[in-house]
Amino acid sequence: MLQAIKSLLIGGVIGAVGFTLIDSALSIPDVHFSYSTDACVQVLNYAEGDNYSCENLPTKFNHVWVK
Repeated sequence: MLQAIKSLLIGGVIGAVGFTLIDSALSIPDVHFSYSTDACVQVLNYAEGDNYSCENLPTKFNHVWVK
């Protein structure tokens, strides 16, 4: 019985950590850069309250190349 409770607790902790990592990875903004000019074209904010732009780039973002 004690082993089952330990397994459930460990599984719950691993699940919570996994959910937190996936949630934070999916909320990172996408920054679109032009192939030809290598300049920022657009920033897609996914998290509510994020207000990033090409002039105000986030410290962490997904780098996306566009035409």
